[in-house]
Amino acid sequence: MGSSVDVVIPIYKAGNDFASMLEKLYKQSKRPEHIYLLQTIEKKDEKLFDIKKCSKELADIISVHPIKKADFDHGATRAYGALIAESDYVLFMTQDAVCYDEYVIENLLKAFDDRKVGISYARQLAREDADEIERMTRETNYPPESVVKTKKDEKRLGIKTYFCSDVCAMYRLDVYKKLGGFVKKTIFNEDMIMAYKEMQAGFSVAYCADAKVIHSHSYTCKQQFVRSFDLGVSQRQYHEIFDKISSEKEGAGYAKKVIMYLMKKGKFIKTIYFMMQCGFRLIGYKLGKNYDKLPRKMVLACTMNREYWK
Repeated sequence: MGSSVDVVIPIYKAGNDFASMLEKLYKQSKRPEHIYLLQTIEKKDEKLFDIKKCSKELADIISVHPIKKADFDHGATRAYGALIAESDYVLFMTQDAVCYDEYVIENLLKAFDDRKVGISYARQLAREDADEIERMTRETNYPPESVVKTKKDEKRLGIKTYFCSDVCAMYRLDVYKKLGGFVKKTIFNEDMIMAYKEMQAGFSVAYCADAKVIHSHSYTCKQQFVRSFDLGVSQRQYHEIFDKISSEKEGAGYAKKVIMYLMKKGKFIKTIYFMMQCGFRLIGYKLGKNYDKLPRKMVLACTMNREYWK
């Protein structure tokens, strides 16, 4: 446990509960050396996150770095965070991911006892007030069993071979830098693209079920649409990775599982709404995969990240 860890968190309009999230991060059994907050700002005079909201001990290891909204990019912004990190490992998190207990960092670090592991990522648990669909999504993508994945698992796991989430993911910094780090221009999927790069270089990705964070969302149909559009865009732009492994089969299997579950529970209205969400997701994804054939105005109407297209 002597290895040092820095934490990088992109933030945007962080709420009042963000300081308590940071306190839980500071109280980990393995404490981070430094926490870098990459704050997206819209105006020159916009106030940065006030570290005085945190305890003095925590504030001493926090630094806030402004990022113009026009410059924000899922890959490039996190790449900047990795550039200023100085520890052996860098942990990327999102502002709405809350540590379940004090062993998240410790358990993610354990995976690196295997020198072939380049990335380890945490299990995501649904919020207490989450509905059945949120819970099933988390249970499907983040099961209770840990696994170490390599490119040899492609035939068995399909697209899930490269699944990884920067909601809470730790990277061996020397390997990350050696492989060139995150792609500098991506609307989505910077974590999966990096996982692919690491596996192609002979490294593995560890899913650590014992490292747990609370993180889930209840998306509307519109939110499902725009997220799926951007997902399709990223897969089209990095087709050399995603063309050979279809994510549609994986999505269809999950949808069928949820529909069968809801039907057995007699929740017919919920089933219809979920089927509507699936429709919005599929249409958004298909449009995103063909974004280069669409009028610019339509692209801007469909995307979740308008700044990306500027």
